[in-house]
Amino acid sequence: MWYALQPGRRARQIIGDGAALLWIALWAWGAVTAHRFLSLSALPARPAPGPRPRLPLLGPRMTGTLHDVARAGDRLADAGPAGSAPVQALAVLVAVALFVVPVGLLLAVWLPRRIRWTRQAAAARELAATEDGRELLALRALVRPLDELARFTDAGPGRLAEGWREADPVVLDALADVELRHLGLGRS
Repeated sequence: MWYALQPGRRARQIIGDGAALLWIALWAWGAVTAHRFLSLSALPARPAPGPRPRLPLLGPRMTGTLHDVARAGDRLADAGPAGSAPVQALAVLVAVALFVVPVGLLLAVWLPRRIRWTRQAAAARELAATEDGRELLALRALVRPLDELARFTDAGPGRLAEGWREADPVVLDALADVELRHLGLGRS
C-alpha cells in the first residue's frame, strides 16, 4: 500500500511524492547544465580567421613557417586538450555535488518517513484482518492522547479503557478504527 485511503491524506502524499520527484529532476537538470557550462569553458579559444599577420624583420618565408607551426599546435590542441583535464574533473565534481547534496538531503528526510508510513499501513491492514490484530490496534489507539480519542469516538476515555479490558467487541472495533484513521486507512 503506497497511499492512504482518506482522500485528503492521499492528496498530500501524492503532492509530496510529486514534489520530491520534481526536486530530483530540477537538481539533475542543474547538474547537467553546470557540467556542460564548465566543460565548454575548458575548450581553447579560437582565433578569428583572417589574413595572416606579417612578422617584421623575418621575411615572408619565416613568417609562413611560423604560421604552419602555429596551425600544427592548434591541431594538437584539438586532438587532446591536456590542459582541460583539471577543468573536466572540476566540472564532474561540481555536477555530482550539485546533484548529490540536495537530493541526498531530500532522500534522508523524505524517504524514511515514506517507507515508515508504508510499512505501518501494511502492518495495520494485516492486523485489522484478524481478531487479535484488531485488539492490538485498539490498544495502540488507547495510548494516543485523549484529545485524539475524543475526536474520533463518542465514548469517554474511561469507557474506552473499560471496554478494552472487558474485550467489548464494539469498543475494540471503535478503537481499532481510530488507529486505522490515524494512519489514513479508515473512514473519515
